[in-house]
Amino acid sequence: MIDAVGNPQSILLLGGTSEIGLATVRAFAADRPMRVVLAARPGPRLDAARTGIEALGCAVETVEFDARAVETHSDVVRKAFAGGDIDVAIVAFGLLGDNEKAWTDVDTAVDLAQVNYTAAVSTGVALGERFTAQGHGSLVAISSVAGERARRSNFVYGSTKAGMDAFYTGLTEALRPSGITVSIVRPGFVHTKMTEGLDPAPLSTTPEAVADVIVDAVRKQKELVWAPAPYRYVMSALRHVPRPIFRKLPI
Repeated sequence: MIDAVGNPQSILLLGGTSEIGLATVRAFAADRPMRVVLAARPGPRLDAARTGIEALGCAVETVEFDARAVETHSDVVRKAFAGGDIDVAIVAFGLLGDNEKAWTDVDTAVDLAQVNYTAAVSTGVALGERFTAQGHGSLVAISSVAGERARRSNFVYGSTKAGMDAFYTGLTEALRPSGITVSIVRPGFVHTKMTEGLDPAPLSTTPEAVADVIVDAVRKQKELVWAPAPYRYVMSALRHVPRPIFRKLPI
């Protein structure tokens, strides 16, 4: 279980090669070694992630996970919990995609929706079931500020994150009576492989900085956080900008 100062003994990372997710595992592991379960597709990136976390003294297990294979998600979560209780589960997988292709190509749009929304719902339900059964746990869902108001430049991606965000907001309330904490994290532009080559947005940040926000949210049982924190006020203002003005903004 998570101890009195907020240190977990075990973490499940769904999206086991996620840069933000791995930075979060490293941040927790800086205090003490843990049992870590990395769920991702097999390959060199997963092997490298495992080696890096093991170097911190953690006991690492891997579980094969494909976000597109929704029918396998319950079994993936079952396998992750088979070795013992999971204190923290992080839903960290997703696609950014090409917005111009996504809104003009059916297959691209559907793939983005299935990975970012459908798979997030599928794993969320499975995690909720397992956490409820064990009677404790903290679930972290990495959303995005892009889901707070759709922009022309990335509205397909934003719509998938809006759906994910809404689902986990509801799951927060559904799991509360069971003592399960859900923390929704809304990062802005993060410098990762996924955003490589894109022009950084204002308040751009790093995986390590987002990880610090996540660790603080878990330890203080915060249900909704932004990374960096000032985005809370930026997005609050943008949500209320009239549409004729909003469409003219260079965002």
